[in-house]
Amino acid sequence: MSERSTEHTTITIERHFKAPLPKVFNAWAIPEHKRQWFGCHEDWKPLESQLDFRTGGSESNRVASPDGVVHAYQARYIDVVQNQRFIYAFDMMLDNVRISVSLATVNFAAEPGGTKMIFVEQVVFLDGYSDNGSRLMGTEIGFDNLRLYVEGDDSRPN
Repeated sequence: MSERSTEHTTITIERHFKAPLPKVFNAWAIPEHKRQWFGCHEDWKPLESQLDFRTGGSESNRVASPDGVVHAYQARYIDVVQNQRFIYAFDMMLDNVRISVSLATVNFAAEPGGTKMIFVEQVVFLDGYSDNGSRLMGTEIGFDNLRLYVEGDDSRPN
């Protein structure tokens, strides 16, 4: 049996979008919209995607990287306040190995010319998994895709 361990970190990302608040919020909330931007690797093959965006709802997403490793995301929505915030807990797995568990809060506010979004993730990396900054990088890429989606850029990667 491998040694058990936990490594805690917090990721905070603030983004400003030139799009109305309901459009940014709904990009997270409506399954067809979220599929357009969620993800950070164009060459990964989608396997499953499910979203029930409401308090008590859930989300799952499974993709395979080019080397065949299955990356799985499973979330539960704890609190959803339309156009204001949502809080969710999720875990990430590589094949059948849980690598992290997180609690995330996403807050939204209208501002002149668009929407401010603040994302805070409290993450625990498990059992020696060495993230080396890839969670932050992947989240930033995902939010770049979100920007392209809500601001209407037709060159978006997804």
